Amino acid sequence: MSSPTFPHLFSPFSIGATTFKNRIFSTGHDTMLAENEQIGDALLAYHAARVEGGAGLIVIQVAAIHESARYTSHMLMATSDECIAGYRRVVEICSARDCRVIAQLFHPGREVMDTDEGALRVAYAPSATRSDRFHVIPRAMDLAMIDEIIEGFAAGARRMAQAGVDGVELVASHGYLPAQFLNPRVNLRDDDYGGSLDNRLRFLRRAIAACRSEIGLVGLRISGDEKDPAGLTEPETLEAITALATDLDYVNVIAGSSASHGGAVHIVPPMSIETAYVAPFAAAVKARLVDTAVFVAGRINQPQIAEQVLATNQADMCGMTRAMICDPQMANKAEAGKADDIRACIGCNQACIGHFQKGESISCIQYPETGRELRYGELEPAGRPRKIMVIGGGPGGMKAAAVAAQRGHQVILFEATGQLGGQALLAQLLPGRAEFGGIVTNLTREVERAGVEVRRNTTADRALIEAEAPDAVIIATGAITHWPEIEGLDDAHVVDSWQVLKGEANVGGSVVVADWACDWIGLGLAEKLARDGCHVRLAVTGLIAGERLPFYVRDAWNAILHKLGVEVMPYAKLFGVDSDTVYMQHTVSGEPIIFEAVDTLVLAQGHESRDELSATLAGLAIETHLIGDCLSPRTAEEAVLEGLKVAAVV
Repeated sequence: MSSPTFPHLFSPFSIGATTFKNRIFSTGHDTMLAENEQIGDALLAYHAARVEGGAGLIVIQVAAIHESARYTSHMLMATSDECIAGYRRVVEICSARDCRVIAQLFHPGREVMDTDEGALRVAYAPSATRSDRFHVIPRAMDLAMIDEIIEGFAAGARRMAQAGVDGVELVASHGYLPAQFLNPRVNLRDDDYGGSLDNRLRFLRRAIAACRSEIGLVGLRISGDEKDPAGLTEPETLEAITALATDLDYVNVIAGSSASHGGAVHIVPPMSIETAYVAPFAAAVKARLVDTAVFVAGRINQPQIAEQVLATNQADMCGMTRAMICDPQMANKAEAGKADDIRACIGCNQACIGHFQKGESISCIQYPETGRELRYGELEPAGRPRKIMVIGGGPGGMKAAAVAAQRGHQVILFEATGQLGGQALLAQLLPGRAEFGGIVTNLTREVERAGVEVRRNTTADRALIEAEAPDAVIIATGAITHWPEIEGLDDAHVVDSWQVLKGEANVGGSVVVADWACDWIGLGLAEKLARDGCHVRLAVTGLIAGERLPFYVRDAWNAILHKLGVEVMPYAKLFGVDSDTVYMQHTVSGEPIIFEAVDTLVLAQGHESRDELSATLAGLAIETHLIGDCLSPRTAEEAVLEGLKVAAVV
């Protein structure tokens, strides 16, 4: 049944005998939840949450079809019958909710970042063409190996059919092996697999045919524009798709390439990239194809965006992966006409792809239950309702209050200012970070829905807590900016990050940003001031500006700073300042680094915990918990996670 609010998004769609109940799918994405290279309880619970949340299709993350396809140490392997049982369990869960299942079959070619007992693996590709991002020099495949890999696709598809999945998706996106065969700048072969377009298509045609011989539904995921000077372009990809269309049931289009830092940004595009930006290419593909369905993904983070893509006939299905990482119930809420209750993804990349890049299971800074379904998927109701005071209305305090109230406690949230949100209200003021304010909107809505009593403009102290007589207090009072003890502070024009963002500082034309934290703040201040017309020098203590950020956010932001002419100095720690000079020290050599002709020094030196309250509560015999920055200055992710952890047991 179609939704009156989103009629296209919730209309069924069929490919042959396979019908999808709606147009929402979770794209294949690595979760770091594989267990011994197979689908276990954690990955099953992860997918079950999205299935129960109303997804119409789950595309299961890449599974290697050959031993040489091990691009990471934590991937699924489809090289033996051992994989069948795990996929069958996913199928059983999906079938019970009328959700379809497609499995990705994968070979990375030269895009290998894994090691073998610490030593670099040998990567195999069509030619010995280098990959800039991972600094890989692959070995060219011989014909016998190509045959082995084709047989690997067939065997993988056969195992998926035995598991009962609805179809398989060959991964040619992001510059992986099939795309390497297609690309004339990467494929330098002079045999039947290189040269002309027909020859460069031969590998994919054989792989598709091998899968088709084993299973009914076969799709292809491919990047339209690889966003790399040596990558595939949209005209080249469109020509290849057109040539392959009659062999495929659907084409799933995306953008980007793993082979370069600029291309890799688009593997999981951050909030600085516009929503649904791949849809115009999907529309070009759809206009060219007759009987082949078109799927699209790429920053489609809200149901209204997906509805527009479908209503304008740009695609047949919309990948909304991070939307369902952030809110597994997104589809159900949208179909029920409760779009305002959806916890919208803000594209921060911090706990989803950011965790993957750290070797941890993916999650979400707004919804840390994701990836932790076995621990927090279903919280126990409070055995005895208690009165809980939460002090501080930042993201951590809001999460703690909402979860505690959902469990049945009486919760009062005290915020000293007139607005909930804490430091997130400042973070959203950074250039390109306005979407980060969504964490405030989303958590405020959760607090309201949970029935939390909110008292704004109220500073909680010992007297108030004694008067309220709570059973437990959760302190989430955050942090303040850190001003280091350095020489010359009284002799120079020095301001901090908060003053700049609040518009409280008169910044001169020549600026040095001293960035100790190597996070969003230094990068954002540098961009803001450069756009304001300042000559900006960004000095960071790390190896690179934004060193602590998820790679794709960091790389995209450094590209912006480069275009704006910001000068970046790594390994630089603040030492002192005078009226027109900033003195730094190289963090390794210890040698001085001197910036002259400086009008303003802007401090991005991290934060200090604001925790005056907990010490004043000594002797009250009230259960007290500290979370977030007041415990130790970190990020919104830790604050929200600690809010969940405390509220789950309080």
